Amino acid sequence: MFGVTRVLTFQGSLGLSSASGFFFEREDRLFLVTSRHVLFDAPSRHTPDRIEIEIHTDPRDLTRLFTLSMLLHRDGVAVWHQARDSGGEIDVAVLEIDRNALPQNSVLQAFGPADLTVGFDLFEVGDRLAIPGFPLGFFDTVHHLPVVRQASIASCYGVRFQGQGFFLTDARMHRGSSGSPVLARMDADHGTGRPRWCLLGVHSSRMDMATRDKTQDESLGLNCAWYADILNTLTADGG
Repeated sequence: MFGVTRVLTFQGSLGLSSASGFFFEREDRLFLVTSRHVLFDAPSRHTPDRIEIEIHTDPRDLTRLFTLSMLLHRDGVAVWHQARDSGGEIDVAVLEIDRNALPQNSVLQAFGPADLTVGFDLFEVGDRLAIPGFPLGFFDTVHHLPVVRQASIASCYGVRFQGQGFFLTDARMHRGSSGSPVLARMDADHGTGRPRWCLLGVHSSRMDMATRDKTQDESLGLNCAWYADILNTLTADGG
């Protein structure tokens, strides 16, 4: 739970939106991962210039926090990275965090390359998932911890749904969850005896049908989760 954080976007001092994100560490570099549309979304004219995230500073007193503000542009150029593939743009972005800007007592448990799945054959349709985040900006406001939605894999895992770099999840999701990690529980780690969480994807948005009759048909209740292996590309040197 210390690996997930609320992401607040701003245009100057004006608050714009609330979303979710998580920390990813590669070698000695630390990144914030979230949905790309949280940092920039042309169709909705969402163009924040900075974000704020919260980091715990005491593992016993969870009310103690540090707020980190990060600019999204430097000399007019975006400091965050996104990617695209043969299917088009991938709705995942990473922003490197300056470790010198963090307090020494930061309580931060980042995901890393070892948490990514090593093979698509380990998971299949119907497997249970957990998606921690901040739906509609809702969370434990005293201890500043996310809430967790239960989900399941709803499309063939390892297959790019409709040719794009995501798979589907079946879960009740809301605005504010964009950028949440999509996790699957693995067998217990023999070193600690505790279950290990595998990072399968990054929650992006709800999936719906343009042809759905909204007066007769309920929403499908499906969501897009971009495959997390894109983080290997986005966090590579010069990525």
